[in-house]
Amino acid sequence: MRILLVEDDRRVAAALSSALTRRGYEVEHAATVAAALSAAPCDLVLLDLNLPDGDGVDLCRELRRRSPQLGIIAVTARGEERDRVLGLRLGADDYVVKPFSMVELQARIEAVLRRAAHTLPERNLIEAGVLRVDVAARTVAVDGRAVALTRKEFDILLSLARQPGVAVPRERILLDVWGTTWADRHTVEVHVASLRGKLGDARLVETVRGVGYRLRAE
Repeated sequence: MRILLVEDDRRVAAALSSALTRRGYEVEHAATVAAALSAAPCDLVLLDLNLPDGDGVDLCRELRRRSPQLGIIAVTARGEERDRVLGLRLGADDYVVKPFSMVELQARIEAVLRRAAHTLPERNLIEAGVLRVDVAARTVAVDGRAVALTRKEFDILLSLARQPGVAVPRERILLDVWGTTWADRHTVEVHVASLRGKLGDARLVETVRGVGYRLRAE
């Protein structure tokens, strides 16, 4: 998952970037409004409202206009209630006041990403090659053969099936299935191994080294 960190204090930015990278996120740093607006697409923005070339509140409004599903957390020293309310009204999903702990920030990031994921439209039927996933009925078939999966196995397959042929990071799977990125990554490996066995063709779920897994798209 990709996070855009908008922070003009380079020492704070370096510390946050390092902490977030250790937790499995890909982080891009922008020190100005201009840099933030030209940054690559991301899953979530950590936004300092005090920026040298513009107001972070205006930036928040523009980012929300560009991407209604984008997760935005205001990370700032502005602790007054009116500032928090203004930021939330203009598009921020959450608000964290400095100083804060990484435990608190991690929890807020996960909560915002979960909410953002739930706003995306879900297809009721997903077909990828020989694989057929009925989301509403929570059933799976491979080449017409029904496959019985546990709840976790189905949720992992659904996380991959939403984007056939696209590598899905382990952290994304952890968040989709377990609701956190703190779980042991070996947990994902064990469940994927079981899923492959039940699907009957281990090649349907491919390992992408250093990233995660990908559902083979035919």
